[in-house]
Amino acid sequence: MDRYGSDVLSGDWSAPRRGRAVETPADLGLVVEEVTTDWCGEIVAVERDLDTLTLEDRRGKRRTFPLGAGFLLEGKPVILTAPVRASAPKAPTRTASGSLAVHGAAARVARASRIFVEGRHDAELVEKVWGEDLRLEGVVVEYLGGVDDLADHLRDFKPGPERRVGVLVDHLVAGSKESRIAAGILRGPHGGHVRIVGHPFIDVWQAVKPARLGLERWPTIPRSIEWKKGVCQHLGWPHRDQADIARAWRHILGRVDSYADLEPELLGRVEELIDFVTVG
Repeated sequence: MDRYGSDVLSGDWSAPRRGRAVETPADLGLVVEEVTTDWCGEIVAVERDLDTLTLEDRRGKRRTFPLGAGFLLEGKPVILTAPVRASAPKAPTRTASGSLAVHGAAARVARASRIFVEGRHDAELVEKVWGEDLRLEGVVVEYLGGVDDLADHLRDFKPGPERRVGVLVDHLVAGSKESRIAAGILRGPHGGHVRIVGHPFIDVWQAVKPARLGLERWPTIPRSIEWKKGVCQHLGWPHRDQADIARAWRHILGRVDSYADLEPELLGRVEELIDFVTVG
């Protein structure tokens, strides 16, 4: 008989009472409990770009939580991860813009003409939908970081008959600052070789159909609140800093597969600019 008993330090003496958490894919339909709030529900959505999941309880109420640790599955701790993606589909017969796909074609040498857009998100959206077409046509898209300095950019670029510039502007509506800047440029020395078009949306985010995000409409944000942060706050998305805004945009952009996911007010304007800079 062991008069001193067993060794209390033998084995995994520091293991939690319910065992150690293991990684588990957050598959839709799985029922889990969030330990800090005791919220129990079925996983009804997983947003990879936001690193979040949504639980729906038995009353139909929903709540969003970050992916990761802090959940119980059948009473055992788990670390929920994004589910494994399905295998890639076959090569499409059409591009995202609706044009016939030309597989294996080399990109054309870049033209002297350019398309300018206001910001990075505008450029990424244009690339997502029209990228294949633009590479075949040899058209480069550049973002400006805002339209205020457009005249300076054009002065440096020196537009001409063989160096046309198409410009896509956010919130180009009557009486806006953007419309006054555009009118001044078109009256200037470069006006004959520049085409400025725009859409009515406050930001290019709104050019994505709200239904693609499960919304009836984009929320209305007071002017006193920065629009993108206000949208994220309204939708319950993280919005503390620019990294959160970038993740929100990746989530929105991830819902865009083709021109069918965009509002016609943007589609027509981009097609018009492509036609303008590829003449000849």
